[in-house]
Amino acid sequence: TCGDTEDMWICTIHSMCVRILRRYTSEAGIKPDFSIYSETERKNIIKKCLKELDYDDEKMLKNCKYHIGNAKMLGLEPDQYARRYADENKIDDYVRVYRQYEEHLKENNALDFDDLLLYARRLLLRDEEVRTYLSDRFKYVLVDEFQDTNAVQYDIIKLLTKVHGNLFCVGDDDQSIYGWRGAEIENILQFDKDFPDAKVYKLEQNYRSTGSILNLANEIIKNNSGRRGKTLWTEEADGAKPQYFAAEDELSEALYAARNISDLVMTGGYKFSDFAILMRINALTRSFEQEFNKYNIPYKVFGGLKFFERKEIKDILAYLRLIANPYDGEALTRIINVPKRGIGGRTIEVMEEYASQNSLSLYDAVLDCDQLPLNSGAKTKLRDFGNTIKGLVISSLDTPVNTFVREVLDKTDLRSAYEDENDLANVDEYIASVDDFSRLNPDTALSEYLSQVTLYSDTDDMDDSNYVTLATIHSVKGLEFRAVFIAGLEDGIMPSSRAESEGRELEEERRLMYVAITRAKERLYLTRAKERNLYGRRERTVPSRFLKELSALLGIKDTPVYAGNRYSGYGRGEYGKERYSGDFYGNSRYGSADGRYSYGRGDFSREKQGV
Repeated sequence: TCGDTEDMWICTIHSMCVRILRRYTSEAGIKPDFSIYSETERKNIIKKCLKELDYDDEKMLKNCKYHIGNAKMLGLEPDQYARRYADENKIDDYVRVYRQYEEHLKENNALDFDDLLLYARRLLLRDEEVRTYLSDRFKYVLVDEFQDTNAVQYDIIKLLTKVHGNLFCVGDDDQSIYGWRGAEIENILQFDKDFPDAKVYKLEQNYRSTGSILNLANEIIKNNSGRRGKTLWTEEADGAKPQYFAAEDELSEALYAARNISDLVMTGGYKFSDFAILMRINALTRSFEQEFNKYNIPYKVFGGLKFFERKEIKDILAYLRLIANPYDGEALTRIINVPKRGIGGRTIEVMEEYASQNSLSLYDAVLDCDQLPLNSGAKTKLRDFGNTIKGLVISSLDTPVNTFVREVLDKTDLRSAYEDENDLANVDEYIASVDDFSRLNPDTALSEYLSQVTLYSDTDDMDDSNYVTLATIHSVKGLEFRAVFIAGLEDGIMPSSRAESEGRELEEERRLMYVAITRAKERLYLTRAKERNLYGRRERTVPSRFLKELSALLGIKDTPVYAGNRYSGYGRGEYGKERYSGDFYGNSRYGSADGRYSYGRGDFSREKQGV
C-alpha cells in the first residue's frame, strides 16, 4: 500500500512556493492575498515605469524586460545586479527601471513568477524556524525534470532537505532545453559533487521508441561534450526507417506531411491524434494550418498564444485579481473602463496622483472619489464602479468560485465589451473551465484559484480529441506520439540563428533536436524547405547542420561545407539525394515515385485507389 498520502505535496516548484508564501505571508514580508503577475502584467508595469522615468524607446522596453528577468533568475537585488554588470552599456538606466518596477510590485501587493521563487528562498534562508519546520516536515523530497532547475530553485531544494537529507532527483541532462530561461545543466552534471554520498542510476532502456528512432537520437546527442553520457536501447524491433524529405518550399513541406498523415489514417490504422508536427519556432505553423484546412485534416496549435493570455480572458481575470487583492493597481487600470464607462486617461492620472501623494492604492482613490479634483459626472462614474467592486469583494468571501465568476460577468456587464462571436465563445469556454475547477476543488478560495490559473500551461488544453498536434518542440517535452514530423530543419531555424558554431547555445539546440526525435514512438519524418517565406521575406535556405550529423543514418549522400555558423557551399550543389528525385515539387502539385498521388491546390485525390 502507499500509506497515508493525504498530506503529501505534489506540485510544480512555483506552486509549492505559492503555497509556502500564502502560509507565511508575514514572515516573508508580504501582505495576504497577493497577486501573481504573468509576463503580460510584468510588461505592462515595465511600460509604466519607462513612462514615469521619461524613457520612450521600444528597445529600452525589450532590454529592461531582459535585465529584470536575468537579475531575478540570478537572485540579485538591483544594487547587486548593478555591481555584477557594471560594465554593461546603460546598466544604470536598466537598474533604475528595475528599482521602479519593484516599487510598483510592492504598491500593488503583487509578485511576478520569479518573485515566487526569490521570496520563498529568502524566507527559507532568513527564518530558521520556518526552514527547520518545513525541512523536518518533508522527510523525503523527489524532484522530477531536475535538469530544468535554475540556481534559485536548486537553492530552495537544498534548503528543504536540510534536516533529513533525503533527496531523490530524476532528470536527463540530454533533455536540458531551458537555458534561455535560467535552467542550469550544471545542477545535474555536478549533482554528485554537491551530494558526495548520492547514488547515480542510469536508466538507458527506452520503452517508447523503436530501435531505428533511438539510433537517430543516440547519433545526434553524441556530438555534445557537456553530458554524462548514455546510450538508449530498446527490446523493440527497429521498425520503420526515419524518412528525410527536402521540399521545394514550405507549402510543399506541409503537403508532404498532409499526404503521409492521410495515407496512414486511411490505410495504416492511425488516428489524427497519433501525429505531431514539431518545429523550433511557432512562426512555421502557417503553411501547415493552410494545407491542413484545405484537406480537412483537424489540428490544434500549441506553443502560441495561450487561452489565458487572450484579451477577454485577461479582462475577467483582472476583475477577479482586483476583487481578491484591491491593492492590485495594474488590474484596476486594465478594467476600470471595460466595458466602457466613460472613465478616461485624465481621470486615471488624477487618481494616480492622489494615491501617490497619500500613499494609498488606486482602489482607495476610487473609494475617495469625492476628494478628487474631478467634475461631478466623473465622480459619479467612479462611485458606481467602486460600489460594484465593493459589493463583489463582499460576495467573494462566501460564494463558490464558478458561481462568483458568473456574478462578476453579470454585475459588470462585461459581455457587452465584446462583439466578436469568437471572443464571446472564449468567455463561455472560460466559464466551463471554472466549472471544471470548482467541481474538483469545491471549497477553494478565490485567491487560490487565481494562483492555479496564473501557473497554467497551454498544454493543459490537450485532450483526447482526434486532431493533429502542431507545436513548438519546447511545448511537447514529456509527451509522445506514434508519428512525428520535425519540420524546418534549416540553418538559422534549427539550430537557431542565435546559436554560435560551438558552445552552450549549440549544445542546447542539439538537445532540443534530441527531445524532438524521442517524442516519436513508431514513425519519424525530418523535413525542410529549400526556400521559405519567413518574416515577410522569401529566401533560399541552407540545410540544418543536424542533418549532416545524421546523414549516414538517413542515407543523405551530399553534405554541405561549414564555415562558422553558416554553410559556405555544397558538395555537388544540392544537399541530399531527394527521395522522389525526378518528380516535380512546386507550388501547384507534386506526384509520388509510383504515380499514385496527385495534389492540386484545389483537390486531394488518390488516382489509382479511387478515394
